[in-house]
Parts: sequence; structure tokens; C-alpha cells
Amino acid sequence: LRFLCSDVAVGVKVNYFILLSFYQLTSDLSNGSDSKKQRLDESPPSRVLHIRKLPNEVTETEVIALGLPFGKVTNILMLKGKNQAFLELSTEEAAITMVNYYSAVTPQVRNSPVFIQYSNHKELKTDSALNQRAQAVLQAVSAVQDGSSPASDQGVLELAPPPSPVLRIIIDNMFYPVTLDVLQQIFSKFGTVMKIITFTKNNQFQALLQFSDPVNAQQAKLSLDGQNIYNSCCTLRIDFSKLVNLNVKYNNDKSRDYTRPDLPTGDGESTNKDHSLLGAISPLSAAAAAAAAAGRVALSGSGVSGVLLASNLNEERVKILYNKKDSALIQLSDGNQAQLAMSHLNGQKVFGKVMRVTLSKHQTVALPREGLDDQLLTKDFSGSPLHRFKKPGSKNFQNIFPPSATLHLSNIRDGVGEDDLRLLFSNSGGTVKAFKFFQDRKMALIQMSSVEEAIQTLIDLHNYDMGGNHHLKVSFSKSTI
Repeated sequence: LRFLCSDVAVGVKVNYFILLSFYQLTSDLSNGSDSKKQRLDESPPSRVLHIRKLPNEVTETEVIALGLPFGKVTNILMLKGKNQAFLELSTEEAAITMVNYYSAVTPQVRNSPVFIQYSNHKELKTDSALNQRAQAVLQAVSAVQDGSSPASDQGVLELAPPPSPVLRIIIDNMFYPVTLDVLQQIFSKFGTVMKIITFTKNNQFQALLQFSDPVNAQQAKLSLDGQNIYNSCCTLRIDFSKLVNLNVKYNNDKSRDYTRPDLPTGDGESTNKDHSLLGAISPLSAAAAAAAAAGRVALSGSGVSGVLLASNLNEERVKILYNKKDSALIQLSDGNQAQLAMSHLNGQKVFGKVMRVTLSKHQTVALPREGLDDQLLTKDFSGSPLHRFKKPGSKNFQNIFPPSATLHLSNIRDGVGEDDLRLLFSNSGGTVKAFKFFQDRKMALIQMSSVEEAIQTLIDLHNYDMGGNHHLKVSFSKSTI
């Protein structure tokens, strides 16, 4: 590699050929050997990631797409002879989130698993003359992310301005059902999804999906086209539609206008419900698949530990591991639930600190023998009344959403009014921005001023005793008021 270095003493810039490849870079490349690879937890975090075992004909665009949902990709170096690449993200936090996510669900490129770990580099320095094509692709993608037009140059890849905010989506090899809600979860990673219409044409499931901005549609197409929702099936084929606006008449399981929650379902009812059905697909699998596809990877939940490691917790508010007071082990019922919880909760702010959630090497959390846990650091929650989604096969599994400022309230006692609930949630330390009762007044939506406030009030008020054997149920909502 050729580096442009500055000699501070004389103020003269000199080109050097540095033997860094024999020292720093080879320490990364040696990790390409399975016998010498470092464990992820032994490598210090870096915003530069080392990607191994790439397919022979992989393109720069496919490698960049691995990092797009986690933040801005700022540099790339392809080592095609070694089937490896280095990818630099704009922040270390984005890289940590990417590594954590892909440690749970193996990323795939062209249906082949690839491996991602931290590089020993803290930044990636490349010679643009020697890495011209990769840099051209990176500039084009960056222009899409920034909402600008990439500069054209002869012999350099140019990305045309997006023609429409509407995408036409075809699902190939559809061995499992794909629903409107699954598509919304996948594509909303790239921007605001306004409308979706699904239909069957030529015996293929298809959809039209409208973003609020054509740039979001272009970024989603660039990242998701050709990717599988599930391993080796349900392949997304994406192109721009000739339409620039969708006309949705009904909100139901076939079509949805997210800007018009008041539209009828088509059977005479208005869709004022916060929760919608995902169809025949297993709800947990659907949610996990959506999270996986949003990260541009195929779902592979089998064999994954159900134990999570949560760290960077507020020591004054949470009592957990004996030797590491800011960390906790949490065991869920299976690997799919662990993946989903990690996807939703990693990076969320709880008690003033950004929580980190990764899969643990432990397969179970062992309970101490009676009388030995004098610090009360371990607790069995299998019979806890706090569970919202406990009954196997329950439709409530379809309503598991990531933290949001809007909360869904249920099991509201008769006679409890809007003012009562506003006061209850305000007394928890938050600011109520909006409130809306459902028609039966047993459910409601309440919007707090921030996601962090909503998390705090959910912790404080879920299962709150309202009297008369009514315990308030609180969960995160995908709706807005």
C-alpha cells in the first residue's frame, strides 16, 4: 500500500512505501486462517472491520451493503486474491453494533457465509489510484446516503438519480409466507415507508412499496435487491416502479397507507387497532426474519444460545454480576427470542447509559442453590407476572416491536380516564406528548417525549396495579399518534 505522509518537521509532503503490510496488515490477514483467527471478544473494537471468506466474484457494492444499515461506510479495501476485504464505518459505535449483530446471525453474500471481526487498524488508509473502482462505488453509495448526486467521471461508476419513491418487489422461491408487515419492518430500516400494496401476478407474490423520499427507495434497492429473507429462499427482486404515488383505499392485510390510519378495512370496519396480524408465518420467526433481512443477512437461528450479555448498565439502578457490576446475563426461552431482543435493545439508553447487548458464550444461567445467593443477584422469572408474550403460539408475539416513544396500554380498568393515565405517566418522570383511547377504552396509545422516557415509564408502570384485579399492560407500539 502507498501512503501519503506529512513530515511535520520540514512541512514537506513525501510519498512513502511503508512496510505496514508486514506488520499491522498481516496481523489482520493472518486471521483469515481458521487456525490462527482471533476470537472476537479478544480483539479491541475498531471502526475498521475485517471481512473474510468472500465469494470469488463478489462486488464492492455487495460488501458495502453489509455495513449500510449500521451507519455511514467511509472506506473500503478489496483483497480479491485473498477473498477478503476491509470496511471502515464512520464511528466505532456503528462498527460495534454491526459486529454484535452479525455475531448472532451469520451474514451471507451470494448464499455463502462470510466472517466479520474487528481489524487491528483504527482507520483505513488506501491509495485511491490503486483502489479506484472500490472508491467509485463508495462515493456513489455515499451520495445516496447523503441525498446528493454522485459526481460523474469517465470510467467511474455513476449512480443515476432515483426515478421514483415507489419500488416494485417480487419474492422468488417463496417457501414461507411473506406478509405486508414483514415487508414494512424490512424496508423501514432505510426510511419512512408510507404505503404498501401486495398482490399476486403470474403466480408470484409481488408488492408496491412507497417511501417518503426517492433517495430512501434507491438505498433500499441497492442494499436489498437479491438478498434472502430466509436461508436460500424468499429472495427479494427489487426494481423502481413507473408509478410515483400509490392510491390505497383500504388498510388490511393486503394494503396499507401508514399516513391514513382512519381508512376502512374494506369490510365496513375502521382500522383503529395498534396491532395487526402477520398471517400464517410463525410470529417470532417473522419478527426475527425482518430484523435479519434489514441487516442484509439470511436468518439462521438454529443452535444460537438463548443467553444474552447486557453490559454498560447503571450500577446504581441494576444489581447483577458479582464481579462486574455493570453487566448481567439474561436467559430467554430460545435463540430466536434472544436474537430478537438483542436486535431491538442493543444501543438503547436505559437509566442514562447506552446499553450493550450481545450473545453470551453461556448456554444457560445457572440458579444458585437455596440460601447461597446472599446478594440476591440471581432471580428466576419463568413464573413472573411481568411477561407480556408468554403463551406459546399466542398472537401477541406479533406485537413485539423495538423501543419507541409511543406505548400501547391494555387491560385498562373501567372508569379510568385520559386525565388519570396522563397523570400516572407524568408522575413517572416523563412528559406526555399525546394520548388516544381505542374505541372500547380498554386499550390506548400514549406518546412520551423520547424513546428513553418511554423505556423508563414502561419499566415503572408495566403490571401497575390499578385495583379490582386490573394490572396495566404496557408495551412498545409501532404506531404514532
